[in-house]
Order: sequence, then C-alpha cells, then structure tokens
Amino acid sequence: MDESSKIKADSVVDCLGLFCPEPILRTRLAIDEVEVGQIIEVIADDPSAENDIKAWAKHTGHEILKIEKIDGEFHFFIKRVK
Repeated sequence: MDESSKIKADSVVDCLGLFCPEPILRTRLAIDEVEVGQIIEVIADDPSAENDIKAWAKHTGHEILKIEKIDGEFHFFIKRVK
C-alpha cells in the first residue's frame, strides 16, 4: 500500500464483537467528538455493519472515504462533513 492510499484517522472506534445497533450508536457518538473535516476509523465485524454504516452516512451527510475488509473486519474511514 503506498502512502497516497493511507488515510490517517483522528479517532478510532472499536466495535469488534458488537452487533446492530451498537456500531451505529458508537459511530454517531464518535463523529460528534471530532471537528468538521476530521476523520474517524470505525472497526467492526458485524456482517450488517457495512450496509448499516453506509446508510447512516448517507442519512447524516457524512462522507465515507474508504472501506477496507481485512480478515473479516470492516475498517470504515468516515469524514465529518457538518
């Protein structure tokens, strides 16, 4: 992976082992803690997390910069837009 594809998160939210709706609740709380323009990384292994977080981001207007799938874990990089 080259440096241009590496995203630096300002905050990391560990949701491993948690199931809906907990990853969404923790993501919402974390996005409220960072400044507009900052990035959070959410790590989750709930199979429904991908669809849930995509829908949450669309509904709330925040931007998903990247989704990585690594060994059964999702890593979401979400930029606070407002």
